[in-house]
Amino acid sequence: MRLDQTDKQILKYLQQDCKQTNKELSSKLNLSVTAVYERIKKLERDGIIDKYVSLLNKDKIGLGLIVFCQIKLAQHSKEYLTKFETEVTKLEEVLECFHVSGEYDYLLKVLVEDMKHFRNFMVTKLTTIQHIGSTQSSFTISEVKNTTTITIK
Repeated sequence: MRLDQTDKQILKYLQQDCKQTNKELSSKLNLSVTAVYERIKKLERDGIIDKYVSLLNKDKIGLGLIVFCQIKLAQHSKEYLTKFETEVTKLEEVLECFHVSGEYDYLLKVLVEDMKHFRNFMVTKLTTIQHIGSTQSSFTISEVKNTTTITIK
C-alpha cells in the first residue's frame, strides 16, 4: 500500500500518542474529523495499524532487569525449531524472540525483577525446553535507546 503524506502524519501522531482524539488530529492535520476517522479506519483495515497498546514503566511495576539470551539448538531440524518456538512463546518473561543468523539460533529479550528471578526463569522454564544445546546471556547495564516509533519515509 502506498502511503501519502497525510497518512504518514497520522501514523506519526498516533505513534506519539494513540489516545489523541480524531478532533485533535483533525486540527493538527487541517482535515475534517470524518476524513481523519476514515483514513485511520483504512490504515487499520489494510493492516498498517496492527494494534493499540499501553507502554508500561518497567521499573514502576518491579521488572527492572532486561536480559538478552542467545539460544543455540542442538540440531537445526524443523521439529526442533517448531518445538522451541511453540514453547518459548508461552514464557511470560520473554518479550521478544527472533530467529537469527550467526553462531546462535535465537535471540530473546527477557524481562525479570532481578538476578534471582532470572536464575529461576532459566532453571525452571527456559532450559526445560527440549533441544536447547546452549545459552548465553547478556545483562543490560543501562538503556541507551528504547523506542517503538517507526519512521515512515
